Amino acid sequence: MSLAAHSPSRISLFNSPLLRLAAITLGASVLGSVAHAATRCVNPGGKNGCYSTISAAVAAASPHDVIKVQPGTYHEQVTITKALSLIATKRGEAIIDATGKSTGIFINGMGGAPNSGVSNVVISGFHVRDAKFEGILIANASDVTILENLVTHNNRALDASKLECPGVPAFETNEGEDCGEGIHLMAAKHASIVRNEVAWNSGGILTSDETGPSHDNVISENFVHDNPYDCGITMASHGPAVSVIPSAKLPFGVRHNTISLNRSWHNGRQQPGAGAGIGVFAPFPGTTDSGNVIINNDVRDNGLPGITMHNHAYAPGAPPVNLDNNLIIGNYIARNEADTEDAATPGRTGINVYSVAPIYGTVILENIFEDEAYDIVFKAPAGKLTAHLNNFNDNVGVDNMGSANIDATENWWNCAMGPGTGNCASVEGSKVEVAPWLGSPFSPLPH
Repeated sequence: MSLAAHSPSRISLFNSPLLRLAAITLGASVLGSVAHAATRCVNPGGKNGCYSTISAAVAAASPHDVIKVQPGTYHEQVTITKALSLIATKRGEAIIDATGKSTGIFINGMGGAPNSGVSNVVISGFHVRDAKFEGILIANASDVTILENLVTHNNRALDASKLECPGVPAFETNEGEDCGEGIHLMAAKHASIVRNEVAWNSGGILTSDETGPSHDNVISENFVHDNPYDCGITMASHGPAVSVIPSAKLPFGVRHNTISLNRSWHNGRQQPGAGAGIGVFAPFPGTTDSGNVIINNDVRDNGLPGITMHNHAYAPGAPPVNLDNNLIIGNYIARNEADTEDAATPGRTGINVYSVAPIYGTVILENIFEDEAYDIVFKAPAGKLTAHLNNFNDNVGVDNMGSANIDATENWWNCAMGPGTGNCASVEGSKVEVAPWLGSPFSPLPH
């Protein structure tokens, strides 16, 4: 698995003892949960008592069995509807080539009710490639671990000239423009997407809510890069899939997820406005994308602002929009592009928060910005954004394009004199409180 070097300014975060302890704990938990299960094997040709296909081993497995897959190329779609662990014996050398198939791996727990399905699935060490839609799709599942996989060149059904995806399943209500991205969590809870490389799909990693709420998932330490038509990492509230849940009237919501310690580089650059490094979207009335934490990520060179939050439609009397209480903390953000269309920003932007509905509780804290024309842009008709202890560069630190309030006190404006003086970063717009400010750059504690 090819992993480029981390940003020097954040390398201590990626090597923190806390994360190493979490990884050890995760490994111990996985091993402990399968210690008394049967172990099955797969290799090309089915030699030495092993199965010749992964799907055959999955079909024969009992709940909580372990399936070890030896190196080789397996031309199949693997569908999982029971608790089990699917482990490649050599990382990246067991290849699931899903050419002509819908998905490479489909963890399918759809049973009619939200989050009614499968749990306790582990997928580790595979190279999943060339599916028509997602490389890995997780639907109505809980306690799923996707660890150290390589997910590349999926979304092959995408017609890039029209941004259409013919044949995408009806339960994926908003995936017609990108075929579901490389890894898709739909109605997932307590899933862990850790240390995967996700590249050269239409988009990277998506969390959405078509068939139930998605909440309390962790997306951490992934390298998500060069996905040309969409965001690197997305959390998006979508319309409900009435084909699966006919009684559903409103979106189920995306809540309380954690996006941490990822590198999201060079995504969404195939055309203007294609995708952000990390996107948080509650696009229309009734959608919810709230209480999420975006922390200690390295976000650079993406086709929209590094971290982008959008709502585009709201009207009095319509179901409310909830894009509140999201936290953006400790990220390194550099050289991302401007936003476009109705959420347009005046130039290259680090973080853009745009909503036509009031928005409250957004906190932007301890971020480092480099080589952006605008570090933070906020536009909403009412509400409040809070930004503290950020290190702005020498352009525009904060731009308030709407009527809401911004508390931007206690930030470093690139010089001790304060915003708008000397070589300090400046402020644009009204209702921005800046005093007191920091007299030196904010230095986070070592990890």
